[in-house]
Amino acid sequence: MPRLRIPSPAGLITFEAAGRHLSFTNAAEELRVSQAAVSAAIKSLEGDLGVELFVRQHKRIVLTEAGQRFYSDVAMGLGHIARSAEAVRRTTEEKHVVLSSSTAFASHWLIPRLPKFRAQHPEIEIRIQTADRDTDLAPDPHLIGVRRGLGDWPNYRAFRFGGENLIPVCSPSYLKQSGAPRDLPDLAGRTLIHLDEPHRPRPSWKDWFAHFGLDFTDAGEGLRLNDYSLVVQAAIGGQGIALGWTHLVKHPLSERLLIPALAANWATGYAFFIVSNRSVELAPEAKLVKDWIIEGAPYEQR
Repeated sequence: MPRLRIPSPAGLITFEAAGRHLSFTNAAEELRVSQAAVSAAIKSLEGDLGVELFVRQHKRIVLTEAGQRFYSDVAMGLGHIARSAEAVRRTTEEKHVVLSSSTAFASHWLIPRLPKFRAQHPEIEIRIQTADRDTDLAPDPHLIGVRRGLGDWPNYRAFRFGGENLIPVCSPSYLKQSGAPRDLPDLAGRTLIHLDEPHRPRPSWKDWFAHFGLDFTDAGEGLRLNDYSLVVQAAIGGQGIALGWTHLVKHPLSERLLIPALAANWATGYAFFIVSNRSVELAPEAKLVKDWIIEGAPYEQR
């Protein structure tokens, strides 16, 4: 690749300051050089480019048409460089980890445990990124994600967090008002809360009943929501019975906000993993957060 013909960086910085102030004197004060040095740098830049960039008028300067075009590009380019440099400084000065996950994992697993982690590791900042679908993980040593699957992603290293287990859960108030389901057919006739998540395939009530040999017909009744956090909140609010991913409902179960509606657990064979891009090694702080999450998985699901 041929070498780029880029004017002197010092000349570009001087030109940007002079063009922004429309004054060689003010540019010199900002750059802490003499006015003569600014004038000489601009003259050298004009000689390199073969055009005049300023019109020198009595006690002021004005950008020429070529100067205006060039100033716009130089100011934008130097602005990008300044912002990028600041981002690099922050990266080197701060220890941070970006965690990509569903809103449900962030809300119901991560957030309740963050205060303890911060107390133990105040130097590490966890930045949570949630989306309505599983986004690709870039080759970033500070980036990890939580993904459901079999652990066989070609572009990711996968560290098992825990198996996927589904139980029916509801609020104590719902059970008190409606009574506990006697068996699976009785449960199928109750008000069920459905997760209709469009971009992340998840087991449905039909799948759950099929595992136990019951042919469940989804007639479109009950409450249908497209975000699992809303499903959990609806169940806590006594609006019906929901499928509970055990690692996500452990906290509301321990607080008696939710209780099992029936003693029936489906281990789907899938699992949840902490993943990272295979092309980079994780930074020490990312490894620490990854290990902390895995250690927090329910022992019976590992």
